[in-house]
Parts: sequence; structure tokens; C-alpha cells
Amino acid sequence: MLTTEQVYCSRYFSRHSPIKREASTILCVQSALCSLVILWTRLLVRLLGGIHINKDEILAKSRRENKNRDLFKLEVQSRAVNIGSVVAVFLATVFFVVQLLLDGGFNWGLYAILFSVSATSFLITAFRLKRSLDIVFAIICTLATLMFSFIHIYNLITTFIG
Repeated sequence: MLTTEQVYCSRYFSRHSPIKREASTILCVQSALCSLVILWTRLLVRLLGGIHINKDEILAKSRRENKNRDLFKLEVQSRAVNIGSVVAVFLATVFFVVQLLLDGGFNWGLYAILFSVSATSFLITAFRLKRSLDIVFAIICTLATLMFSFIHIYNLITTFIG
């Protein structure tokens, strides 16, 4: 019994050159073999009473594979940390601008602290996942942390001295 795909295949290639007829024969044989495998698999499933999926077994296996970690919870926590970092940067910028407008000078220490949090996060992910983008961000945030820390300490020393 030929499938419609096999019939169209043989009709199309039989109208063309002998080489294409041989290719059509090979394609039709392959298609027939695939159909036989699918039919054989369906027959076995019916004879064996179908495939029974036990929800509890699947959940237990998943918990063993994930070592009882809730992946959704980990993803939510990761996003919360990222959003918290963005809020912290925004708040530090507001404090920085307010202090600047009130002639309090520049407080580079705020940015040093904020970039140190991001640098630590990117360093950990860069070491564990070894992705190039994380490595680049880790380097940038680490350099920014060092720069802002140096500026802040330099300003503190020059203000104290004189």
C-alpha cells in the first residue's frame, strides 16, 4: 500500500530522465520502509496495551535529575537579583545627582559599590558558564569598580589632607 507521498513521488520522477527514475525508486523505497517502521511501532504499542505514563514517576525522576531544586524558583530569584541591581543603579544615580545639585561634591563610592555587585555576579557566571559575553561584562564591571574606588579614595585623601 503506497502513501500519497510515494504516489506523487513516483509520478513526478517517472516523467523525467532515467537517473531521476532511479532516484525516485530509491526515495519511494525509503518512504515505504519508514511507513513500515511507523506501522510496526503502532502495532507493537497496541499489542502491548499502549504506553502508560505515570505522572508521579515522571515527577520523581525529574526531581532526582534536578536534585530537588525548583528551576522556576531559581529563575525567578535570578530575575529578581537582576531587577534589584537595576533599581540600585537608579537609586544611586538619584543620590549622586541630588548630592551634586546641593554642592556636596561627587560621591564615586556609590558607583564603586554598585559596580562591585555587578562585577561579582558576572565573574561568578563567567567562571561557571564560560560565556564570552559574561567574561567581557565581568572585565568591564571590575575595571569600573576599581576606577570608581580609586577616584573615591583619592577624593577622600585630598579632602582630608587639605
